[in-house]
Amino acid sequence: MFFRKTKPNRGLSPGTIAWRKFRKNYSAFFALLWILLFVVIAFLGYTVAPDPTPMANRQNLSIATMSPGFSSTFLIKRMDIQQQEKQSWFSVMLFGKTSVHDWLPISDYSFSADSIVVEYYKEDPRAQGVIASFALADVLFPSDSSGVKDGVIVNYSEGHATDRLKIGEARSEIEKQHLVDKTFWLGTDRFGRDMLSQLIIGARISLSVGFIAITIALLVGMVLGSLAGFYRGKTDAFIVWLINVVWSIPTLLLVIAITFALGKGFWQIFIAVGLTMWVDVARIVRGQIISVRENEFVEAGKALGLTSSRIILKHIIPNIMGPVIVISAANFASAILIEAGLSFLGVGVQPPMPSWGSMIRENYGYIILDKAFLAIIPGLAIMLLVMSFMLVGNGLRDAMEKRY
Repeated sequence: MFFRKTKPNRGLSPGTIAWRKFRKNYSAFFALLWILLFVVIAFLGYTVAPDPTPMANRQNLSIATMSPGFSSTFLIKRMDIQQQEKQSWFSVMLFGKTSVHDWLPISDYSFSADSIVVEYYKEDPRAQGVIASFALADVLFPSDSSGVKDGVIVNYSEGHATDRLKIGEARSEIEKQHLVDKTFWLGTDRFGRDMLSQLIIGARISLSVGFIAITIALLVGMVLGSLAGFYRGKTDAFIVWLINVVWSIPTLLLVIAITFALGKGFWQIFIAVGLTMWVDVARIVRGQIISVRENEFVEAGKALGLTSSRIILKHIIPNIMGPVIVISAANFASAILIEAGLSFLGVGVQPPMPSWGSMIRENYGYIILDKAFLAIIPGLAIMLLVMSFMLVGNGLRDAMEKRY
């Protein structure tokens, strides 16, 4: 009986070997796919969010704190705005789409002459809802540019009639275009905003903070760690002293102090988190460079007359990136937690910009009521994303571990 021998990893690059090991770690691999899903959704942002308005801030107090799966009919009524500014797809994706319509939740409607009579949504179907009447012209066009003449709805633009609709045609268009059924798959918050849209835009905040903070930490940490590990002596002593000073200060307190110094806001969070996470990177880089600075390829570079910066950037850094990548994955998870904690405390991202931490802060009081999902949903999102980064970090550590 013959056994088939496995092919050795001869001729393969270290990166290819590490990727093959990583793919065999199913928990880490699926965690990576989960992160990529979050990244794609956050990148598309407003183009996939049910509420594409800026900050996903369409409010309807009459449908506040509705449970996941709640559905209602909406009358889409035109605001008193002459025209909507044209936006490109890329502009909508980044900043959202400014709405020129009011979304009015209703329970019932009927037509009367040249008007539509609606009953506003009520949670108790046995209760009497508020009745309101709107002219068909006001639903379809801005009220200050339209009117009814001889049974025909006329819309004026710059003094000229641009649209003419008979009463029957107007009713048909309203039923097709201005009466829509909408489902809130994750419910609504206390302001009646769509929770799913808030969660999608909040994912963009968390991932952005993690990415930019890690970029800042890598730049600062790798520069200081490289200088300390390569030159040693007084340079090493000073940088190690600086690392120990920053290391001795609790991270959250240091971030809060930097935030207060720079002010509350979106960009301040990036800088504050990044300036507190470089310590781990610097320690790892310093230790790795100390372990390889006496190797033959470094001595060969010095003998060939290469500059210290070229030896560090071209020869040493590529050989120590494995541990740096692993620590960066763990720091990414920490950055998400720090941002959520700051937003929960009210010193992070400011309303109306949605953030998972601020969503928990606004709704944590409902945990002891029957609306606990308002705080649990963003909490689960934070937990799943942080756990995914930790699993990916562990998978990278195992894949890049050298076995002799």
